[in-house]
Amino acid sequence: MTSTAPRLDIRALPDFPMVEAGDDLAGLVLDGVARLGLALAPHDVVVLAQKVVSKAEGRLVRLADVTPSERALALAGEVRKDPRLVELILTESVRVVRARPDVLIVEHRLGLTMANAGIDQSNVRHADGEVALLLPLDPDASAARLREEIARRSGVAPGIVINDSFGRPWRRGTTGIAIGAAGLPSMIDRRGETDLYGRTLRATMIAYADEIAASASLVMGQSTEATPVVLMRGLAWTAADNPAATLIRAPEEDLFR
Repeated sequence: MTSTAPRLDIRALPDFPMVEAGDDLAGLVLDGVARLGLALAPHDVVVLAQKVVSKAEGRLVRLADVTPSERALALAGEVRKDPRLVELILTESVRVVRARPDVLIVEHRLGLTMANAGIDQSNVRHADGEVALLLPLDPDASAARLREEIARRSGVAPGIVINDSFGRPWRRGTTGIAIGAAGLPSMIDRRGETDLYGRTLRATMIAYADEIAASASLVMGQSTEATPVVLMRGLAWTAADNPAATLIRAPEEDLFR
């Protein structure tokens, strides 16, 4: 008897090269899928670590080129961070949410509330002095462009999710979330539907792209795995596409600001 139980296949693209500014991400993804012995199919989803997207888009900044402001100098002393890094964090942010030794939580210009404005110095090459890697300027637009280029070359337009690692209030550790998405519903609103017993759902909104990002993180890793791109197969959805920005709670709905 053939099982009809849902099944999800999650595979890291093998031997993915180190990405540099200007690299052809669409070509690298298609080459990686081919190394798996596969071709893209409808409803496939490609999940990319934010770092490879930022690197390809040239979002690296040399700290030697950054002049910290007086505000950055003062805040750097409070949080015990490099003033040049703090200056970049402030430049990428609209407000400081929390600051204490070794912790700087900000509201990013994209609307994300996160540590250090998502700026990272791990898994980047520091060949010519220290560098820092910023988030893409517009992750949803980055996902849409990549999807269009993959579709142009392969004839199949996969869903695209750009994954980043986030800490969460009241929970230890990080998990993957979607900061950019295209070709799938980042949020699925099921309010108004009924449950198994006919009860109307009043608050059920599924962070679909975040669940995809978190699942992909299990095979991406966070350290030396060098598997920043994942192919997911077996997903199915009927909801309309919407970008990852849909997942950001509006200030008037946020009880904790």
